[in-house]
Amino acid sequence: MSRKRFLLTAALASLMIVGLPLSVRAEEASADEIARELANPNTALASLTLKNQYRFYEGDLPGADDQHGFTLLFQPSLPFPLANGDTLLFRPAIPFQFDQPVFDPDSFSFDGKYGLGDVAFDLAYARTAKSGLLTAAGIVSTLPTATNPALRSNRWLFGPELLIGYLQPKYVLGIFPNHQWKIAGGGETASLTTIQTFTTYLPGGGWSVGSAPIMTYDWKASQWTIPINLNVSKTTSIGRQPVKLGLALNYFVARPDAFGPEWMIEFTITPVVKNVLAELF
Repeated sequence: MSRKRFLLTAALASLMIVGLPLSVRAEEASADEIARELANPNTALASLTLKNQYRFYEGDLPGADDQHGFTLLFQPSLPFPLANGDTLLFRPAIPFQFDQPVFDPDSFSFDGKYGLGDVAFDLAYARTAKSGLLTAAGIVSTLPTATNPALRSNRWLFGPELLIGYLQPKYVLGIFPNHQWKIAGGGETASLTTIQTFTTYLPGGGWSVGSAPIMTYDWKASQWTIPINLNVSKTTSIGRQPVKLGLALNYFVARPDAFGPEWMIEFTITPVVKNVLAELF
């Protein structure tokens, strides 16, 4: 597939996603109610998040400080509400990478690559108690699905995840760790711990502000990747379609010395949609 055709396909997919029908529950709710629901990681609302991520890199490799790349990350959240009030969550993460810098040891320089990246997903059993306590436990996995060999890890990762949080009318906070090991595929062994903390304040009017850094520790390389994260979002309606628009800034205070992200700017579009998948069961 040509670069131009790939970009056009991703753009058309984004437009189709935003245009999907919404749920009756979302249509009848206010912007504040939807903003609070979307701030809850255990929400029963179905949504289709599009994250536009711009990264700027630095490192010790030649030309590392001049590198940048763009990723369109598609993260649908497809919850299955259960009869007892709990929720079964299925959340894939599908990255489309554009001009992702990859170092070529033969030419001793970087080359921009594009294509579908390795797809990740989690499957979790979640509960939101009347007290506001949030809990969830499940599995997380990463599959070697990248269409470009330079972007593919060739490893199938798998492991457990856990969430503990607290939900109140004006704020949400919690911690969401997971760990993955290599269970199949080629390449070297892998052992990765990811920890996301989240703190969200809901001042009203559909607004939310907070911090949700995603920290990773590579046990094989003994290396942390840690960002300072600040984000702000606004839940509104485009016609009858509830949509959450968000902007986040990340500065990485810890990253691999050879090559890693220094800054990431993220613009997020999250339409709330009808959960077609849940209706099949």
